[in-house]
Amino acid sequence: MNDMSKEIHDLVMIGAGPAALSAAIYTTREDIDTVLYEKAVIGGLAAVTDLIDNYPGFFEGVTGLDLSEDLRKHAERFGADIRVGDVTSLFDEGKYKHLVTTDGDIYAKTVLIATGTAYKMLGCSGETDYYARGVHYCATCDGAFYRDKRLVVVGSGNSAVQESMFLTRFASHIDMLIRGDHLKASEVLIKDLKKHDKITVHLNTTTDEIIGENNQVTAVIGTDKLTGKKVTYPTDGVFVFVGLTPNTSFLQGSSVELNEYGFIETNEKLETNLMGVFAAGDVRASATMQIASAVGEGATAALKIREYLEDHKKKYPISERPEKSKVSV
Repeated sequence: MNDMSKEIHDLVMIGAGPAALSAAIYTTREDIDTVLYEKAVIGGLAAVTDLIDNYPGFFEGVTGLDLSEDLRKHAERFGADIRVGDVTSLFDEGKYKHLVTTDGDIYAKTVLIATGTAYKMLGCSGETDYYARGVHYCATCDGAFYRDKRLVVVGSGNSAVQESMFLTRFASHIDMLIRGDHLKASEVLIKDLKKHDKITVHLNTTTDEIIGENNQVTAVIGTDKLTGKKVTYPTDGVFVFVGLTPNTSFLQGSSVELNEYGFIETNEKLETNLMGVFAAGDVRASATMQIASAVGEGATAALKIREYLEDHKKKYPISERPEKSKVSV
């Protein structure tokens, strides 16, 4: 296939969360032809966060949905092309990067991977059996189904505490199951948690099995690590917040370097081991998992991508490239 018959762009971004949307604002303002592919929700996990209370400039907080929508509008105002679809493979073909998508094959001079992370699962018995039928990973999405019901929340970090407090809007009572001997959330959140009399924290408690009947969750069975005895918590639903896993499965078979946990390794320019392929946000190794830093990384990646494209233009002079009517240059 020659260049004239290919769909080629200056930049293709995989993912449309805060990092990618911020990068797109910068690139499109400079007339860099930018396409974003998002297979789930525009805004990523930020979009399904009830209240973001630590994003600079929003002193009263902002809902994740509102912030994501504003980022989308900002990027589109400058010409970002946001598409709903999935990128399943990425190959380096020298002059262009080859992306296999649900819309077909496309090519790009540069790629920004900003696919973020997904909720990690417990791996206990019954979890997959009752997925979306009593087992959930997003309080904002599914909490309202449990008005005046009992819930179990599994997790000890910031997300688990924040989401538990959010769920008190609906649930009659919440049992938090913590494997370790202390909460890992920030002191500010732990202080706020203590104000909620609907929440009971159970330390040193594992989550071994989720059981139910008639397609409905009825209880969680765990182990009290101090006594070694089994404990049962009657519940109508389970919300799991035990960490995040990177969305990098589509890179299997590519040459992009991942660390032992599946996060993307980058240099100080946010460039991967493949020249012209960059990564930003939560999917990147050593990311801080904060929206504000993801936005900053997106801006940094955009500036480095601009520099790369300037070098690309020198390496492949305009006489060697297709006409503008056929492909963006």
